[in-house]
Amino acid sequence: MQDDNQSAVTGLLAGVSAFLFWGLAPLYFKLLDGISAPEILAHRSVWSLVLALAILLLIGKFSNFTATLRDAAKMRTLALSTLLIGSNWLVFIWSITNAHLLDASLGYYINPLINVLLGVLVMGERLRRLQWIAVALAAVGIGHELWQFGRVPVVSLYLACSFALYGLVRKRAPVESLTGLAVETLYMLPLALGFLLWSTSPSSNLFNNSWQLNGLLLLTGPMTLTPLLLFNIAARRLNLSTVGFLQYLAPTLMLLIATLLFGEPFGHGKLVTFACVWVALVIYSLDALAQRQRLRLQRKAAI
Repeated sequence: MQDDNQSAVTGLLAGVSAFLFWGLAPLYFKLLDGISAPEILAHRSVWSLVLALAILLLIGKFSNFTATLRDAAKMRTLALSTLLIGSNWLVFIWSITNAHLLDASLGYYINPLINVLLGVLVMGERLRRLQWIAVALAAVGIGHELWQFGRVPVVSLYLACSFALYGLVRKRAPVESLTGLAVETLYMLPLALGFLLWSTSPSSNLFNNSWQLNGLLLLTGPMTLTPLLLFNIAARRLNLSTVGFLQYLAPTLMLLIATLLFGEPFGHGKLVTFACVWVALVIYSLDALAQRQRLRLQRKAAI
């Protein structure tokens, strides 16, 4: 029992740390203001691959990486996941460097509800009544954004949908997260190197930069891998509902950073949109807890 409690505490600390990393990431990427989103993505891909391969060697799992490279089915699936996560990273970085962090925050709030919809559309699952209400409320929020500002929240919807689809695709290629990320960044490597070699941006050549800027660019690797590894620790030690609640930390921090530090406007129109999504998430979370309780009682009755 004590070991279980210790494991849960470790998982909770790892989970909170992971989502704090993701939520505070805009502060880091803002330090690279003035460098284009594609260039930051190129550096992030290169240094994430270098660090991922080094860790796989250190922990004795490099053979998993090479075995995956020989598995044609997994490589085809990971090619699709690369497209999804690479574009997600690109849009997220762009949102930070172009004063659209509020849109990114909204996207990651919507993400759990997109996961529910994908369960219906792809996995053939059926929505419970409260889940339908939650999805409908989120749709109302998006509709209000369209009516209020005359535009579809493209950044929010793309981040939510691409990340949800990424999770779905990765389930079709059952490889460990670190191995999968190494393969994905390997796929990105030719484009990343090509961009850096042919770019006219002065900062694309490390020899032109100050050591401080080079340090920030090299740190894109650890900034990518650290929260991922922490999240994996949490996912193994915590139940899914706890991880689900923790994930709201990241968009909440993004919202606070966007409004309090970056000065993005958060007027009445935005408040209504976010309020609809927040209420939808409360309903969704209550339904998830109730469902978990029902399953627990069913298991006890079966025993």
